Amino acid sequence: MNQDYIIPNNWSIIEEGFNVERVKSSESLFSLGNGAMGQRANFEEHYSGPTFQGSYVAGVYYPDKTRVGWWKNGYPEYFAKVLNSPNWIGINVYVNGELLDLFKCKKVEDFRRELNMKEGWYERSFTATLENDQVIKVVAKRFLSVDLDEVGAIQYAVTPLSSDCEVVFEPYLDAGIQNEDSNWDDKFWDTLDVRYEDNRAFITSRTEKTHFYVCTGMQTTLFVDGEETKSQNAIDKSSLKISFQYKAKVAKNGTAVLQKFGGYTNSMNHDKYELVNASKDAFDKATELGFEGLLRKQKEAWGRIWEMADITIEGDTKAQQGIRFNIMHLNHTYLGKDARLNIGPKGFTGEKYGGSTYWDTEAYCIPFYMATKDQQVARNLLEYRYKHLEKAIENAQKLGFDNGAALYPMVTMNGEECHNEWEITFEEIHRNGAIAFAIFNYHRYTGDYSYIPEMGLEVLIGIARFWHQRATFSKAKNKYVILGVTGPNEYENNVNNNWYTNYIASWCIEYAVENIKKIKDEYESDYNRIMSKTDLDWSEVEQWLQVAEQMYYPYSEDHKVFLQQDGFLDKELVTVDQLSNDQRPINQKWSWDRILRSPYIKQADTLQGFYFFEDQFTTDELERHFDFYEPFTVHESSLSPCVHSILAAKLDRMKQAYTFYLRTSRLDLDDYNKEVEEGLHITSMAGTWMSIVEGFGGMRVKNNTLSFEPKIPSGWDAYSFKVNFRHQILKVNVNQSGTTFELEGDQELTILVDGKEIKVAPNNLVSLDR
Repeated sequence: MNQDYIIPNNWSIIEEGFNVERVKSSESLFSLGNGAMGQRANFEEHYSGPTFQGSYVAGVYYPDKTRVGWWKNGYPEYFAKVLNSPNWIGINVYVNGELLDLFKCKKVEDFRRELNMKEGWYERSFTATLENDQVIKVVAKRFLSVDLDEVGAIQYAVTPLSSDCEVVFEPYLDAGIQNEDSNWDDKFWDTLDVRYEDNRAFITSRTEKTHFYVCTGMQTTLFVDGEETKSQNAIDKSSLKISFQYKAKVAKNGTAVLQKFGGYTNSMNHDKYELVNASKDAFDKATELGFEGLLRKQKEAWGRIWEMADITIEGDTKAQQGIRFNIMHLNHTYLGKDARLNIGPKGFTGEKYGGSTYWDTEAYCIPFYMATKDQQVARNLLEYRYKHLEKAIENAQKLGFDNGAALYPMVTMNGEECHNEWEITFEEIHRNGAIAFAIFNYHRYTGDYSYIPEMGLEVLIGIARFWHQRATFSKAKNKYVILGVTGPNEYENNVNNNWYTNYIASWCIEYAVENIKKIKDEYESDYNRIMSKTDLDWSEVEQWLQVAEQMYYPYSEDHKVFLQQDGFLDKELVTVDQLSNDQRPINQKWSWDRILRSPYIKQADTLQGFYFFEDQFTTDELERHFDFYEPFTVHESSLSPCVHSILAAKLDRMKQAYTFYLRTSRLDLDDYNKEVEEGLHITSMAGTWMSIVEGFGGMRVKNNTLSFEPKIPSGWDAYSFKVNFRHQILKVNVNQSGTTFELEGDQELTILVDGKEIKVAPNNLVSLDR
């Protein structure tokens, strides 16, 4: 834990007291999103202190040319940048001619901000003494509409406390923005048009190279003591910016309120020549509802989200706050409405990683969306990868593979690889396995096999071909080996025979063959179509199987464990508990050379395989591997604590499982990795949900049946969650004395609880003692 200023609360993220050192961190923590757009919690009014400005439109990106001092064949030509979009939230505020700037105010008191997770809004309030000694109170509320997802709303209220005064609002749109990170300081946007009509203004922009067209719009209205006023006095328009000016005489303790609707329309959803009209239509709908009506709709929309996605925890406010914070931001980032979109690692909270899609989606996010929304949302994420199959084949071709071998990208916006670190781009090929595992996991959970003959088998064939070609036969070992890779533990590069990579490669081949046989027997027309389209025959399949059946797995007879990779035992095996705190995190304190020579593990690597494939190993084997590898794990990837929490719960180590859960759930709230000001760790937030549902709840699908092995941390009174399993909603409540199950719908559901078959009838509470 590296920060502790967020006040524990079951339903809200709350900060009290103004501290300039926390501004950028809080901009991340209090971020907003609605699946179509999002923004960091920047101040509406001018702020001259350190800040990280950020507003983002889903799916809009720029291919920033890779900047390196050397080149390699097959290296990505660009790094996809999530673009900081034109700013619509800005409101300059003057009080008797003095610009409100919290960085320069003589005094800032009663500063408070709240992100209300239950209702989906963000509010900030404070009392400020300006440099001209005027004292004002400000209350600013903001939200991004879930229902009207091209509209955000701001209500900014100023109350003079020291005397009557003139308050001037200057709401503006600003297209003169830049990304925090740019390889060549390129100009990412062209501004095409700046216009206004009455109290509305619009800036139309186009991205360079990718040619996304975006209209940024605003509509503003002034109220003084509850009465609307038409006192728009001036308009300031330039090639990149437009602002309105509203002046109001406000009595002491009176209130001037500026309401501002803003947002984006873009060419992914509208004709590029109709973006202004689309923005007007969106504002018309918002105006009809009004700010309060739109806020009411927002509360209702979030009520529907929480009705299915909420996890309740009784007896531990920090744990409760943490899980809801994670669930909220997952829904800020992706609601499943648009199959063209995916879950970026920073969501709408920052720019650090670029791209919108990593293997995190398949390994961590799909289970969350599969169980908390309709299964079609999860299928959309699988279809997203199918639509990128041709690009995956092109990615493999650039590296010298042929015959339809597919290598899915480590980072992408459109299916093309756009990560610019060679040890990741070329070597972290285990990502292919996560794509295949997600297909398996989707079918296992939903029972919907249709995706595989329709689309998924082509993906599996491309992946199997890649593994077949990537493996090398070693005469010395008389086995197939996979050389020069990076496993999930990115603190090891260019290693040979990473166990997880070898294991999942073999599994991918076997799973592909299993499905080819099934489709041959049961879906003849699909089988013929796919075999013809992929030019696949059974002699090639037999060659794949040779690789799978003769794969090499490094193993230590002394320790009775699979080795993370060849040579792991040659390292100086000093456990993490022997590192001093001033050496952590090592990725910020050590040279890369020192890290690579160390035994330290960034995230679950071998244990990732035991998590995915736990049915293929005994509990004793899991325990040996957990006890061997966890002491070397520094958990400096956001994806690490959740897997360890799930496995610790499986081993009945509840104290350890809880510690890992708290770390994953409050990773950003407490800034464990000292980097939250760069943005949140969105995809790992799904792992927090998994820690409770799969970890403490022990949820699995076994033999086509939903199964639970419920456990509860000693400090909790109870916890509950819902899952949508094959169109039936099951609520699970676990307390210290037992577990209850309640089923919505009209059909009985058979489940397993601690290995025993239990029948749950609709609308009938089933109680089981511990």
